[in-house]
Amino acid sequence: MARPPKPFHLKSQDKKELNQILGGGIQQVRVVLRALALLQLDAGISAPKVSQTVPFAPQAIRTIAKRYQQHGLERALFERKRKGHAELLDASDKQRIIAMVCSLPPEGRARWTVRLVAEEAVKRKLVPGVGRETIRILLESHDFKPWREKNVVRRRVG
Repeated sequence: MARPPKPFHLKSQDKKELNQILGGGIQQVRVVLRALALLQLDAGISAPKVSQTVPFAPQAIRTIAKRYQQHGLERALFERKRKGHAELLDASDKQRIIAMVCSLPPEGRARWTVRLVAEEAVKRKLVPGVGRETIRILLESHDFKPWREKNVVRRRVG
């Protein structure tokens, strides 16, 4: 025999906000599904029954309800910002690398390559360590392609 659902009640203001979210405008699918789950829990439906209509596991629905009760509607509907990976190069490092690429390539080299830029940046102690993919993305964001030479074909005169 299933246990009875825990009592869950939304504030009237929060119900209005949920109905506005569901009633109009473009929203993320996750937000809409969480809003539907909260409204169904408020109607007295248990989490396993809600999980049959909303594609969340019962535990996920209970977690949404718990977040609502502890932190409010905003936290229940939307995820927190994630930190993500820290940038390897700060603005001054980027500027120094770009300045290096704008200068002439090292002795014995015809042009800069991504690998050469990465090696020279470490050798010149511009950065402690950097990979070629980081350099490639940096150069691409500045629309630099130093490894490509412009080959202009001109017709011969005479």
